[in-house]
Formats: sequence, structure tokens, C-alpha cells
Amino acid sequence: MEIQDPIIVMHTSLGNIRIKLYNDTPLHRDNFIKLAKEGTYNGLLFHRVIKEFMIQGGDVTSKDAPINKQLGAGDLGYTVPAEFIYPRYFHKKGALSAARTGDEVNPEKASSASQFFIVTGKVYTDAELNQMEKQKEARLKQTIFNRLQTENKSQIMNLYRNGEKDELTILKDTLIGKAEMETERRKDEVKFTPEQREIYKSKGGVPFLDNEYTVYGEVIEGLDIVEKIENVKTNSSDRPLENIVITSVEIG
Repeated sequence: MEIQDPIIVMHTSLGNIRIKLYNDTPLHRDNFIKLAKEGTYNGLLFHRVIKEFMIQGGDVTSKDAPINKQLGAGDLGYTVPAEFIYPRYFHKKGALSAARTGDEVNPEKASSASQFFIVTGKVYTDAELNQMEKQKEARLKQTIFNRLQTENKSQIMNLYRNGEKDELTILKDTLIGKAEMETERRKDEVKFTPEQREIYKSKGGVPFLDNEYTVYGEVIEGLDIVEKIENVKTNSSDRPLENIVITSVEIG
């Protein structure tokens, strides 16, 4: 018998948000439940709010933080391995996703231990989604080419040191060709499914975050509270001018 996805209730100073955590992302599910039971989230703030994008919380230094304090760096000293269940789970409006540090220091896209965001996003047109697919395909091709360069680094360096420019050009063209062929084979990875397209066109979300951050739950009640938080006034650092507090997180 299939075990039901666990439900948590996030009590905030603006109202309650009911969230389903996915059993398909057990590392994130268990980590969130553990922190909730320990009271880690009690008193923390939604410290970063961007209209038509998301609301973010979980900075462990945000509790009772002065209104002028810069927030966003507070965490628990460990990360949670990425759990991409794509395209089943994506950044539709109401998705619960894990914050993380950037690719340059975190190429594995591991998640923050405590920081999360809830997607608000916006509605997209077919033309905009088509353009995003092209951009995703270009990024995939570049990623593949970079990997091939790394795999052939010693040969490239030898040709470069020996001044063999023609051979270097031939090798580069060969790697570009291989990258294009692999991209063509993996084209489906950058295509939106019919379900994604329909939701992004009707309810909205943030499609360019897909396969970049781990989605591990979704709001099932209280989306109006999420929207209320999304629309508060913020300062130049996207911090609300009046503190929005997570008073507690209840399991079930």
C-alpha cells in the first residue's frame, strides 16, 4: 500500500500554509520534518520576498534580527544532496523548493540544510516557453562541451604546448560535433512536458529554476497567504519592511 505524502502546517504571522512533502524526495522530506520537530523554524523570518518569483525563509540567523540586518547567509553547516524528480516535480506556483549556494561553489547543486522557498512566479506564453527551451538546449550543449574538454584536457594541453594549431582546431571541431550529437540525443531533457506547459501557461511558476533546485513539496492550502507575503513591501535587499515570522511548523 502506498504511504501518503506527509503534511506540514507552517504557521506564520500572516496566516497558515498547509504543505505536502513528497515521499519521492526522502532526504529533503526527512530533513525538513526533523528540523520542524526540533523547533528550528520557530521564530525565523521570511527574509527574502520577490514579487512574481518566490518567498524565502529558513535563515537560522533571522530570529529576532534587527530590521536593518542583512540576511540570507545563515544555515546549519551541512547540505542535503540534490533530489531532482524531473519532470514530475517542477517549479509551478506553490512548489516548495530548497535554496542553495551557486554552481561555482556547488556544482552538485546540493541543497541548504534549512533554507527553502515557495514559488509564486508568473504566467508564461507558449512563445516564452519555446524561447526558454532554446536557452536550456544551449546551456546543455555548453555543459556537454565543457565535460568533453575536461575529458580531453591532456591531449589539448599537449597540442597547445607543441604549437600544433591545425590539430588543435580539428580536435575542437570534433568535440563540438560530439557535443551537438549528444545534445540532439538528450533533447527531451530540455523540453517542457504538456502538463508543465499547461500549468506554466495557466497557474504560472518559475520554469527557469527547473532541474536547478530540488522541489520537495507543494502548497495544498493557504496559497492566498503565500500571495499575501509575496505582496508585502520590501527594501532594496528584498527583505520585508515588517517582519513576517514563521511562528511554528506542525507535522500533520
